Amino acid sequence: MAEIQRALISVSNKTGLVSFAKALSEMGIEIVSTGGTGAILKENGIHVVDIMDYTGFPEMMGGRVKTLHPKIHGGILALRDNPEHVKTMEEHGIPPIDMVVVNLYPFEETILKPDCSLEEAIENIDIGGPTMLRSAAKNYRFVTVVIDPNDYETILKELRENGKRISDQLRMRLAQKVFALTARYDSLISTYLDRVCFPDIPFPETLHLNLKRKTILRYGENPHQQGSFYVDPTIDEPSIAIAESLQGKPLSYNNIMDADAALSTVREFDETACVIIKHANPCGVAVDRDENVLAAYQKALACDPVSAFGGIIAINRPLTIELAEALTGRFIEVLIAPDYPERALKILSKKSDLRVLKIPFNTPKRKDLFDLRKVVGGLLLQERDSHSLEVETFRTVTKRSPSDEETRAMKLGWKVCKHVKSNAIVYANPDQIVGVGAGQMSRVDSARFGIEKALLEIKGSCMASDALIPFRDVVDVAAEAGVTAIVQTGGSIRDQEVIAAADEHGMAMVFTGYRHFYH
Repeated sequence: MAEIQRALISVSNKTGLVSFAKALSEMGIEIVSTGGTGAILKENGIHVVDIMDYTGFPEMMGGRVKTLHPKIHGGILALRDNPEHVKTMEEHGIPPIDMVVVNLYPFEETILKPDCSLEEAIENIDIGGPTMLRSAAKNYRFVTVVIDPNDYETILKELRENGKRISDQLRMRLAQKVFALTARYDSLISTYLDRVCFPDIPFPETLHLNLKRKTILRYGENPHQQGSFYVDPTIDEPSIAIAESLQGKPLSYNNIMDADAALSTVREFDETACVIIKHANPCGVAVDRDENVLAAYQKALACDPVSAFGGIIAINRPLTIELAEALTGRFIEVLIAPDYPERALKILSKKSDLRVLKIPFNTPKRKDLFDLRKVVGGLLLQERDSHSLEVETFRTVTKRSPSDEETRAMKLGWKVCKHVKSNAIVYANPDQIVGVGAGQMSRVDSARFGIEKALLEIKGSCMASDALIPFRDVVDVAAEAGVTAIVQTGGSIRDQEVIAAADEHGMAMVFTGYRHFYH
């Protein structure tokens, strides 16, 4: 490890810049800097060598060319233990640059602006910055490369303790961060230009996943599998990725999966709603017309209190004191709400293992996001199932039209169907689901299973089917249980047979024209 004698600093993110540069200068490290960065350092009394004085060339072309110079890259890339490199540096008057402190033009922030033009985006593609970073990272044995202000203190600590030297281990770790950054930076540019060049094609030819590891999990789906959680740093819509953990153990792999299912389901409702999830399927969903959060929970719990044991609960209103007290008597893994009063949190703290997540619901769903599914050798990519069916688009196909109460029940059941594993059958009344048949290989088995599992009154309820009903047997099973109305996709070659069965039983049936398969 050689002493650091010279640092090149050129940053767009000025966080911590002055104190870091001042500390370097006080150690006797020469600072070479570009226009904007150099001006700030000079204003704060730090001696700086201007880049144009260092290279002998002015910054030109509106700042597009300033660091792309042999004196810069020779000083960064030269191998200090290679006599030929050292000789070349001496012949051409190229002093070594031992530290490169650079972060890039804010391309990502620029393209996220709603009014960003193509010209503005192009001008925010950094050229000199990534080139210097990659040069320094490649030569990490001799050069310390710094991209993150969060690393400033660690670097200063090592410099002070090691006589202006940085350990091999830290230099290599900093270099790895550089290649992760430049890979992500280039992928953002590629993805942006793909959308510009092919606006009518929603799927890019090359898919870049710009995800950051948030945490390493205790294990994956099962204890013999390792697991970790990666998030999209740009995401701002309500999600587990941005959840604030207020108490409890770290989330497990299965907690994250189930919590995502709970959040996705409860966000289907505008009225006060409560959702209970077990093994990624809703086992309790209810709404309360009087905006009573406790009542919504009690109705959701009544759907299947046995399955709710150890489940995930999500509500779309702030937690109340009354609901907090009710929850202390049950075992639940995760609680999700948009807000929590201090007194409610104090009540919940009695259950120290309960994971309490705060997720604001005030941001709409982004329409440019996709669902991914891993298969061996590749990924499946699709638009998210964000279709929201309005009652006005229901098409009645039977002699009898549904009543207002039946319509409410069908709408609730249809919303929940979207989040139940196919084949999915959901029985519902206007305020809650009363039975769920999930994941069966035949639709009639799902219909029977939902009835068998029901603890609430099936008679008088309505049935929702996530896809078309292929045979009249599903209708007959529902009618025998006392179901009065059915909402389904429609589109079977036996639609007329199925409709006739509903008419025989005096049932109402509506077609949606959409299906909600969820595998």
